[in-house]
Amino acid sequence: MGKRMGSTGNGPAVRRLDLGYFVRPASETDGSQPRVEPVLAYLVRRDDGLILFDTGIGAVDSETEAHYRPRRRALQGALRDAGVTLADVSLVVNCHLHFDHCGGNPLLGGTPILVQAVELATARRGDYTMDALVDFPGAIYEEIAGECEIRPGVWIVPTPGHTDGHQSLVVRQTDGTVVLAGQAHDFASQFGSDQLARRAAREGLEPPLPPYRPWLERLSEFDPRRVLFAHDCSVWEPSERLG
Repeated sequence: MGKRMGSTGNGPAVRRLDLGYFVRPASETDGSQPRVEPVLAYLVRRDDGLILFDTGIGAVDSETEAHYRPRRRALQGALRDAGVTLADVSLVVNCHLHFDHCGGNPLLGGTPILVQAVELATARRGDYTMDALVDFPGAIYEEIAGECEIRPGVWIVPTPGHTDGHQSLVVRQTDGTVVLAGQAHDFASQFGSDQLARRAAREGLEPPLPPYRPWLERLSEFDPRRVLFAHDCSVWEPSERLG
């Protein structure tokens, strides 16, 4: 079921959408066991329209189906539980174009999709995702190169790593800023570890120190109160102001 992630007054509200799960095989994990991961999208309610961040697991070939064993929850049903429909979505933002993040895009033909130009170019070169999830009837892409404030108080911020064109969504709310980080980190604990490495470096702790993603500096400038992820139900919150 969706989970409202904080809203007050007339500011935007962010609601989590459960769109299923898949099994990551042991060959792709840090351990010897497979891992079941949720697939989460987020609905941003604003007075000027609804923004949908990611759209769930798409149709794949038989080999990929057998490899990941996905269990899908229909986007239409998740939106219905949130009290809206596909027609109510005014804008789609994909963190990247792998099949478990853009799977519902073909249901939203005619709705603008915001994507980093490098991500779209990579997807269209093939051997990256399911081609039918990228170019489909009614597909409308608005390509971005770098950071962009797409609505007042809503920013797209490049967060490369998982893919070169990965992006996150930053949403100002009346009770604090929320970052929809997608798969910038797989887990909230990884994000927290990187934040601690950044803190140690800023406080002058002598090396050796673990590296951290350079774009954390930019995200920290927004002073996020919550950071949400695509494959982890946990929410990162700071123990102190990031500054």
